[in-house]
Amino acid sequence: MSEEAGSFRGRVHRGTQQIGGTCIELEAAGERILLDLGLPLDADGPSDDLLPPVAGLRAEDTALRGIVLSHGHGDHWGLLPLCRPNVPLAMGAATARIMRAAAPFVPNAFVPFVSFELVDRKTFQIGPFSITPYLVDHSAYDAYALLIHAAGRRLFYSGDIRAHGRKGGLFERLVSNPPRGVDTMLMEGSSLGRLDEDTQFPTEDDIEARLTESLRPPGFVILSASAQNIDRIVSIYRACKRSDRTLLLDLYAMEILRATGNERLPSVGWPNLSVYVPEYQRRQIARNKRFDLLEPYRSARIYRERITEIADRTVMLFRPAMARDVETANLWTGTRAIWSQWDGYLKDGPGAGLKADLATRGVPMEIIHTSGHASIPDLKRLSNAIQPEKLVPIHTFEGDSFGKYFNNVTRRRDGEWWEV
Repeated sequence: MSEEAGSFRGRVHRGTQQIGGTCIELEAAGERILLDLGLPLDADGPSDDLLPPVAGLRAEDTALRGIVLSHGHGDHWGLLPLCRPNVPLAMGAATARIMRAAAPFVPNAFVPFVSFELVDRKTFQIGPFSITPYLVDHSAYDAYALLIHAAGRRLFYSGDIRAHGRKGGLFERLVSNPPRGVDTMLMEGSSLGRLDEDTQFPTEDDIEARLTESLRPPGFVILSASAQNIDRIVSIYRACKRSDRTLLLDLYAMEILRATGNERLPSVGWPNLSVYVPEYQRRQIARNKRFDLLEPYRSARIYRERITEIADRTVMLFRPAMARDVETANLWTGTRAIWSQWDGYLKDGPGAGLKADLATRGVPMEIIHTSGHASIPDLKRLSNAIQPEKLVPIHTFEGDSFGKYFNNVTRRRDGEWWEV
């Protein structure tokens, strides 16, 4: 059968009416692949009932040729641990390393075995599917948009994308040299309903400037940010240098930075950087006998007594499990908090618990954050550059609003098969 013969069809299992939990199934010449297999953001954790009805996820089915992961956020990969173990996986090499590095520290850990590595604009083949990854700017390191070519048709999946991060040049390159002849474009719309049509999110440089100003007054600062948001860790580190502070990173954050393989990111030996091992990580290391995790950071380690001495010029990358360390070091008095994540996380779960705890302690909290997703003006630029025959909303609660901003919008329902 030639590449041009037959049909190329797809269906979105989750994502046409919500953000997170993304999963897209594509079929051509009797064979199938998945783009992402995410855990819904409102799920308590992975459970078998959340797996979409895709033949080959639970039991052997050779027609399922592989799962292609766009990036390393759990709402795009979090159901992978529930799959049968021999489904071939495609993802970026750094994404795989980061997932392995995170495994000793996080719940729902997954250590992937990668069959195909995504490399920027290097096309590879899975069965009848020709796949070209495009490295993009996102709050996850090593994130890709994907062009899929099968049966003479082309589908472009934006993945999660933005233009205002430290890798914004990747977005500019994409819109200046986009894939051509795209029949269907699946485009994320996370910012719709959260941002006005003409408003831009702050850039990562803006965040660095705001952090620098906030860190200039003395006093111990705890800062809540994702260790896997590498752009933000860089902004925090640069702000610490500019305000003459020491940034305290824990083992988890240091292991994530090391796993990127990028020598231009903060590491042992850099000024204004120390490694603090909080009590809960000490217990994890002892329980799992993973003393090897300590070895690369011995020369940069700082201990609780020294933090107390230099607290006025110190910033701790903080998560709720570290509250006991702050308490033991008698550091709560005069402490300030900065929340550098999506403020929606403060409404329930651990974020809400932290907010309430800080309020009880009289610790003021400042929010300094920008989105990992494109503003509406940048989504317009992307759509205008690619000019798909059909534009399908995904990763959005506002799919019905796409027609206000974009041309050629075609709404799809979760579970509905359609021709690419």
